[in-house]
Amino acid sequence: MKESEHLKPYKKLLVDVTASNTGIDKALGFANDLFNALESAGYRVVIAPPDAKLRRESVYEKEEPPPKGHKHDPYGYSRLWSPQRPTVVYVDALAFGLSIVEMTESVAVRYVNGKYVRESDYVAPKASRRHVDHTWTSTHDLPSGRLRLVVYAPQWNISWSTTFQETKTHSLASDIPRIIKTLKSSIATVTEKLAEAKRQAEIREQEWLAAEKRRRQEEDQRREAQSIKDSRDELEQVIQAWAKAFSLEQFFQGIEDRATALPEADRQAVLLRLGLAREFVGTHNPLDFFLGWKTPLERYVPLAQRREVDDTGDGDNATQE
Repeated sequence: MKESEHLKPYKKLLVDVTASNTGIDKALGFANDLFNALESAGYRVVIAPPDAKLRRESVYEKEEPPPKGHKHDPYGYSRLWSPQRPTVVYVDALAFGLSIVEMTESVAVRYVNGKYVRESDYVAPKASRRHVDHTWTSTHDLPSGRLRLVVYAPQWNISWSTTFQETKTHSLASDIPRIIKTLKSSIATVTEKLAEAKRQAEIREQEWLAAEKRRRQEEDQRREAQSIKDSRDELEQVIQAWAKAFSLEQFFQGIEDRATALPEADRQAVLLRLGLAREFVGTHNPLDFFLGWKTPLERYVPLAQRREVDDTGDGDNATQE
């Protein structure tokens, strides 16, 4: 039943009209009438510029309203074709999105010879036919030939829309004056929503800034405490290294002093071993350990002290990690 499905053109930079092959002429005709009427009223209709930062709302194409409690997701996935950019009308500098879609209706169809046909179009085989069709019926959503216009706010930070749709006895073209009037009267509502969205965005930004300030303060306190701990731990290591270096030196000096009282051959043997031991241990100057130690401020300068340095203009002397 592909001839009864909505068209899916390869081109995406087109006016926002979605219809079947049998309904496209009617849909384009209505779009032309609507756009001309809007232009005549002084409202500019365009495909949104690429830098306009406007979004296209997904369209609910079923003629019957969604079940009670069902909330249509304007960002949800749809199997229908969608344009690359929305079609919008500027009413007093405020953009409204326009989307025209041929609605679908629930239709009884029959599976016959590998394809579905409308039950109303099915002709049963004559009784004299040798082979009876292997067939069954089901229900599909198919284009109805009736149109729906969705007018929506294309701005990313708000959600607002209203719809106009045909019935079997009412043409959508007759609603054009009402559509234009609705656009004009909706400016205040959409503008208020935009202002509220901006206000909420500012509140969120202030909350984020406050949270960032708290995070920086907590991180500053953590790093300051860590710098104190690391400095204390390193100083203890320096003290231990200093004590070990002196202990080794005293040990080696004691052996050297004892060796002076030995016979020459024994003394030389001890001094040779002493030299090997010194070479194995290496030379450790205790002052090197101490000079390599860093104070807490040399490890990390707290934010408060950085500000004090900045205020005095002596920023070159501030030490930071």
